Amino acid sequence: MQNRFRLILAAVATSGLIAYGGTTVSGADLTIGTGSTSGVYFQVGRGICRLVNAGSASHGLNCQALSTAGSIFNLKGLRAGDMQIAVAQSDWQFHAVKGSGPFADANADSDLRALFSVHGEPFTVVARRDSGIRSLGDLAGRAVNIGNPGSGQRATMEVVMRAMGWDKSVFSLANELPASQQSLALCHNRVQAMIYTVGHPNPSVRQAANLCQAVIVEVKGPEIDTLVDENPYYAYTQVPGGLYGGNPEPVTTFGVMATVVSSAKVDAGVIYRVVKTVFDGLQGFKRFHPAFVGLDPARMVRDGLSAPLHAGAERYYREQGLL
Repeated sequence: MQNRFRLILAAVATSGLIAYGGTTVSGADLTIGTGSTSGVYFQVGRGICRLVNAGSASHGLNCQALSTAGSIFNLKGLRAGDMQIAVAQSDWQFHAVKGSGPFADANADSDLRALFSVHGEPFTVVARRDSGIRSLGDLAGRAVNIGNPGSGQRATMEVVMRAMGWDKSVFSLANELPASQQSLALCHNRVQAMIYTVGHPNPSVRQAANLCQAVIVEVKGPEIDTLVDENPYYAYTQVPGGLYGGNPEPVTTFGVMATVVSSAKVDAGVIYRVVKTVFDGLQGFKRFHPAFVGLDPARMVRDGLSAPLHAGAERYYREQGLL
């Protein structure tokens, strides 16, 4: 499996969708698929691995977080056995376990298992201040980075586009840069707006706000009302005011949850150890990123989880009285 995984990673790295961060895969017992190095998913994976690796002398596990193209790539890789744990948006977890949406060309993933949810992720539209973009509808006719194929942000943007009755032709340019490149494209005026489904605060959004006085745009209206009402994994939320320079007021949008998932094929004892390590060390985990500060164990075992709990995770939660 490791040889197969290295071949896949090499192919994806060549296409610019995955980064190694100067490390290798071959020595890892656990690989966690995350997202862009500029996003919070990478910090989720890195935080889990730091805690797991800190206790490796007692349990023998070695963990590595991999930067990938994002949620959909991770869920497909997890199903193929190319990684043992993955971070994914709650909506794409739902579709993977149902065999719907971007997973409609495959059967429902009956082996997909939930471990826990992490932070909330608002669908975030960031625009150049001089663009005049102040609402979702203002994106029509503009140059917009809609995200790279395989990423959760791209898939969510496609959901929003369908809700609005749009396709890519509605934009003067529909760019497909990964999250790590989009803030500089915005500030260099190659696009007028960028899309990001991400926890806040986020360094890419901060970079856009600091370098080119970008503004966060409201995402609401009757089409979004219907989207939220009809899909249990969506909810209205806000990007708090004051997180980014020049954006003092909270901005309304909708969002999903970041979730950590695995496969029923992964040993229950291994998953038990990972979950126990994270929850026993939750106060330390919260320090890895500001988006984790409000994590609540009672909500982590419930919110945004469509797949059944992994047997190893369920064992730990029952021991702790969380179920």
